[in-house]
Amino acid sequence: MILLALQERLKHAWNAFRNKDPSESFSNYDLPVDLGPAYIDRPRVLRSYTLSQRSIIASIYNKISLDAAAVKVEHVKVDEAGRYSETVDSSLNYILTEEANIDQTAFAFKQDVFYSMLETGHVAIFPENTDVDVRIKDSFKMSSVRAGKIVQWFPKQVLVEGWNSERSTTQQIYLPKSAVAIIENPFYSVMNEPNSILQRLIKKLNQLDAIDDQSGSGKLDLIIQLPYALKSELRQQQAETRKKQLEEQLENSKYGIGYIDATEHVTQLNRAVENNLMGQIEYLTKLLYSQLGLTDDIMSGLASEEVMQNYYKRVIGAILEAFVQEISRKFLTKTARAQNQRIMYFNDPFRFTAPEKMADIADKFTRNEILEANYIRTVMGIRPSEDPKADELHNANLSQPKWVEDERYNRQDVPDLEREREEAALSEMLDQNS
Repeated sequence: MILLALQERLKHAWNAFRNKDPSESFSNYDLPVDLGPAYIDRPRVLRSYTLSQRSIIASIYNKISLDAAAVKVEHVKVDEAGRYSETVDSSLNYILTEEANIDQTAFAFKQDVFYSMLETGHVAIFPENTDVDVRIKDSFKMSSVRAGKIVQWFPKQVLVEGWNSERSTTQQIYLPKSAVAIIENPFYSVMNEPNSILQRLIKKLNQLDAIDDQSGSGKLDLIIQLPYALKSELRQQQAETRKKQLEEQLENSKYGIGYIDATEHVTQLNRAVENNLMGQIEYLTKLLYSQLGLTDDIMSGLASEEVMQNYYKRVIGAILEAFVQEISRKFLTKTARAQNQRIMYFNDPFRFTAPEKMADIADKFTRNEILEANYIRTVMGIRPSEDPKADELHNANLSQPKWVEDERYNRQDVPDLEREREEAALSEMLDQNS
């Protein structure tokens, strides 16, 4: 039975790039004939490598994508009020928490997705290996996913360029929009519009890089004053000849030494002509930071707890909300959503809390029966206690009722214990009346 079930699963398996049974592989694992193309760098990472990579823009992309990828995202069930109930043990949850594909962990995959989304304005997440052909059926089960670049848009399909691990190269494939999670940058108007603040800053930074390249190119920036006027064409030709002679002297000299006539004078330009480019860059950087909720302290890691909480709510929260909603919409069926299944992210509320404040916070949360003691210990990185009371919601500063201390006490037995006490009290009252 197990063998038949395995054969049936492989028979219906589908790969996005090969469009055939992915079980076909090397015929001889000990002596493979062809391992495919090899690369020194990581070609599977989705990057455009524009000129902005040399500027501070790359550090902004990296900071935001790292912080967003560090937040836990899970496939869960919620109650009728929309609150977290339990984690679903599914292949989608394994992709979001453990391994996205053969090349990337869940963290690396999410960072790749968020970085590409910030840089290009949108990114596609498409299933790489599924149990059925996603172009035919809307309901499918994934075992791996990839991040891709959308090359062309159609009414009901998109042309996606992604990494094909079978051929070890990038490849384009047409996929239905219903099977592709298209994550759009919520800050598109600020970062990706043609005339947005970020694009203007990138343009200015590229101009500054070009000027720096020119100033560091090894040029002498000299002006030679010749002992005659250059109004006639003949004198201009003589000046050009003289300039070439000086260039040849310095180029062919072992120590870069040349000579000039006693009647000639040299004027050296010590610095380039002044411009207000740096001032414009500083202004655009401050404007971009204000619109994205960033500060210099956030980028340097010196921000206070209040500043970081505001950054996570305004920036990271908006990005993660766009991510989980699109994943839920495309990779969870209507039946699953009707069964209260969702994709949710969980941001650690004590991430930026100072150690000296944890004692006061732990006391308030446990005393008001909001969090268990073992949860607080886990947040602090301490091994959970084996005491059963550490997993219960109770106020340790107050004495507990006698029935709580009863050895028979169990949460499921509480109604039975109360009913026994009521029956005993009623029986005692009837005996007294009789």
